[in-house]
Amino acid sequence: MKQKQVRHILDIMGEMFPDAHCELNHSNPFELTIAVLLSAQCTDETVNKVTQSLFQKYKLPQDYLSVPLEELEQDIRRIGLFRNKAKNIQKLCQLLLDKYDGQLPQTHEALVELPGVGRKTANVVVSNAFGVPAIAVDTHVERVSKRLGLAGWDDSVLEVEKKLMRMVPEDEWTLTHHRFIFFGRYHCKAQNPQCPLCPLLESCKEGKKRMKPAVSRKASSKKEILEK
Repeated sequence: MKQKQVRHILDIMGEMFPDAHCELNHSNPFELTIAVLLSAQCTDETVNKVTQSLFQKYKLPQDYLSVPLEELEQDIRRIGLFRNKAKNIQKLCQLLLDKYDGQLPQTHEALVELPGVGRKTANVVVSNAFGVPAIAVDTHVERVSKRLGLAGWDDSVLEVEKKLMRMVPEDEWTLTHHRFIFFGRYHCKAQNPQCPLCPLLESCKEGKKRMKPAVSRKASSKKEILEK
């Protein structure tokens, strides 16, 4: 895709969602890490409901280790995969105490070594908590990138991330990540995307395919009316 087309996409999303931001509630990098860990295969809305009480009960890594695993499981049971996530939270907290004196490391390399923290989570943390430019590719970013032709349908999450990093100016990586999420969450949804109202329809192969049946139906209806 030409740089001019990429710039057009970024500018339109900027106009649509100028205030796009991380919607996971947190007050420090450690809480953000826990929230992103919990958000895997779960909506931010549900995570925020759970962390409202979770972050009041647990402030530091040692707090999560001071209770039995079963108690932590109950505290997050509304979250998908809560048992596995509870285990990872306690393992993560133990590693923070053993290796980092209870402090969250600030490098991507160190973060991905933490239990339950993958590349996406590390990207979210370094960009939102530590101001390091990064593009975290979640389900929304991946879907939007592929629909708009910024990445191929068969591209892996890592390939999508690399392509976006090449096309988007580095100082816009973090903001682009947020805007793609907002665009995918509130406009270009997995089901029933708002193609008829989309200002990026001309750039979207998927949208054009979805609109063809509608155009064909209108043409058929018009033909039927004329023939009567």
